[in-house]
Amino acid sequence: MTENLENLRQWVGRKEHREDVIHSWPITALAATLDQPDIAVERGKPIPDGWHWLFFLEAKPASELGVDGHPKRGGFLPPVPLPRRMWAGGRVEFMRPVPIGEAIARDSEILSVEPKSGRSGNLVFVTVRHTVSVKGEPAIVEEQDIVYREAVKAGDAPPPGKPAPESAAWQQQVVPNPVLLFRFSALTFNGHRIHYDLDYAKNDEHYPALVVHGPLQTILLLNLCRTNRRNKLLRKLDYRAMSPIFHTNSFTVNGNPDPAGEKVQLWTAGSNGQTAMTATAYY
Repeated sequence: MTENLENLRQWVGRKEHREDVIHSWPITALAATLDQPDIAVERGKPIPDGWHWLFFLEAKPASELGVDGHPKRGGFLPPVPLPRRMWAGGRVEFMRPVPIGEAIARDSEILSVEPKSGRSGNLVFVTVRHTVSVKGEPAIVEEQDIVYREAVKAGDAPPPGKPAPESAAWQQQVVPNPVLLFRFSALTFNGHRIHYDLDYAKNDEHYPALVVHGPLQTILLLNLCRTNRRNKLLRKLDYRAMSPIFHTNSFTVNGNPDPAGEKVQLWTAGSNGQTAMTATAYY
């Protein structure tokens, strides 16, 4: 296994190019899913920060999907022989608006493949850089950290989170449900069954309930910034997943701006008071 993981470094430098158009329908649909009727869905209007994740979606044939609903391993991403895949975090730089109606392109490159060992066994971290361009000019540059893990055993508890800050200047409570998670999965064409198939989540991945998407939490954090900083342009977001949260309990989306107004500390917290995701927004 160790030798196979080391060979995955051959994928470093692999590139991919995709093209798309910022159609209004995904923006309308996500605004409805998140109950945000204030989003302007008009040609020429910029999409909200982070909503570019609704585009450049991979549509593999059903015959090329794994048992977890993800595409089978190989292709652009390395064929990591570990069964669990999830976003560990990322860094996003917002350089210029992405308007509705514009043609867009995305150039991707695998920056690193790092096998590691942890308390849960073998791990592989894959970092991918995506550059989204509008009219040939970079608009968004992001790095995504993807982690692959060994299968969890029945009875293993999800990793505990750290205690969340006790107070927040900005806070929104979210009551997740299967419909919210299903709609977000559909809009991002994310077939991972842990988000909508309760039997699979419990019996195969041994979660206590459906898992709330990391990208959904990140978009909620970005929306919190947009609501409270309407007159300031976001330059950069760093985010990191800490522990899972589930559809059976409410969670909060929180923010504390610094006195100078140049950055905001952000986090989501489960009903148990533990941090699920942390982020820093820079203005």
